[in-house]
Amino acid sequence: MEKYGKLLQAAIIAFGLLLLGLCIKGGFDNFTNKDRRVTVKGLSEREVDANKVTWNITLSASGDEMRSVINYVNNKVEGVKKFLKEKGLEGKATITVESPNVCDNLANYYGDRPPRYAYTVNRTIRVSSNDTKLIDSVKSQEAELIDRDIILESSYTSYEYTKFQELKPEMMAEAIANAEKTASQFAENSHSKINKIVEAGQGEFSIDEGDVPYKKKVRVVSTITYSLKD
Repeated sequence: MEKYGKLLQAAIIAFGLLLLGLCIKGGFDNFTNKDRRVTVKGLSEREVDANKVTWNITLSASGDEMRSVINYVNNKVEGVKKFLKEKGLEGKATITVESPNVCDNLANYYGDRPPRYAYTVNRTIRVSSNDTKLIDSVKSQEAELIDRDIILESSYTSYEYTKFQELKPEMMAEAIANAEKTASQFAENSHSKINKIVEAGQGEFSIDEGDVPYKKKVRVVSTITYSLKD
């Protein structure tokens, strides 16, 4: 019985020493590997069609009789509206016309030389649509207005992409996957393996102009730090 007790004690001591050794090894491995990290960037890009466009067309004229200048501008506005209708925008775009903006040049000038005309009138036509390709096509034909004796003060379009949230999950997953590929390649070259993610940023999204006006480039860059192991 006494012999059995001594054997049991010896077994307990041996098991304890084994556990102690494993703990020491684990601690040593953690100590040696805790600073072994790699930080990589993952990229995901998409080229998409803008799904909203706003086209601002401004007409302007100057003269000494305010009413006649307003009537002149209003007549040109109707000419532009007719042009837009002929090009197929009716029912496919929202066309709004702002109230005339009248500037009293005589009341607002400074210096010794008075302005050439007493009044300047501006009026803007705003065209909004989801058919970005159609608006781009019509805008490319606006030189035809010159043949109709209509000179534009300014004409510019603003394209937007409003479905960003629909792309976000898929692009984030792709950016993370690309980051993992880069980290795995680095680990392989250094005779290691990636372990787990230590730090990860949410990712920086940007929407830039595309190669044509109605195109947008959406991109996200995620920065991720992995720990390495042998």
